Amino acid sequence: MTVTAGKTAFVFAGGGSLGAIQVGMLRALLSSGLHPDFVVGASVGAINASYFASAPNAEGVASLERIWSGLRRADIFPFSSASAFGLLRYPDNIINPSRLRRLIETHLSYARLEEAAIPLHVVATDLQGLSVCLSSGPAVEAILASTAIPGVFPPVYIDGRPLTDGAIAANTPIRIAAELGASRIIVLPTGYASALKESPKGVVAKALHAITLMITWQLKHEMTLVPETIQLHLAPMLCPLEVSRYDFSASKELIERAARSTTKWIEHGGLTRRALPQELAAHRHHG
Repeated sequence: MTVTAGKTAFVFAGGGSLGAIQVGMLRALLSSGLHPDFVVGASVGAINASYFASAPNAEGVASLERIWSGLRRADIFPFSSASAFGLLRYPDNIINPSRLRRLIETHLSYARLEEAAIPLHVVATDLQGLSVCLSSGPAVEAILASTAIPGVFPPVYIDGRPLTDGAIAANTPIRIAAELGASRIIVLPTGYASALKESPKGVVAKALHAITLMITWQLKHEMTLVPETIQLHLAPMLCPLEVSRYDFSASKELIERAARSTTKWIEHGGLTRRALPQELAAHRHHG
């Protein structure tokens, strides 16, 4: 793990299809003149962080926006009667990650993490539930490990050990960014579906929803661990939010809403105030 002292870090949280929100945040942050020295990401945040790290500029964000706008659920979660039958034969996971792998390989411009344009750190979880920070090595494998929802995708073996979704150990890896030497941390959360009228249906949707329910509390806890000497800023979550983390059809809308919300937050001094754990609820009411 390479320590980068006295730098600004963008920290990308997990969140399934709500990862589109981070694209709008990026657009607003870069428009304000803010650029990170390094990025850290977990789960879908690892995908966004990795793509952004290849072109950390407005053109790169526009490219990421095009990718998100073209995504469909089947590109990530190709669940069908065939995969349901496969669950009977291979009970450890219900979805083959080949489509996700192909999506990552198609759009990622480098093969190894250390080849990104800016330092990139991808967070996964080991069998003991501890976070593992990957800063070098095969990029696609690292991203697949960070997005490997247990029971949905198979674990990914890196250096002989099985790794799974980074959201389990550190959905919003603020502490890791601090340990890497950031003096300023900008958190790009995804929030949760706060206005759903009924529980999500289906195995994958329920799994994603369950993970999201713990994310806010985990984020609040992580924020308490950041030393006061570090500038900590939390970009605003969207609320009300009627989109589940399993629905990719609203990506364009989420990007635009997040861009407007983050721009408003910046204009009202969001980047001059240190975020506190109790501000999470207030942040959800932007946008």
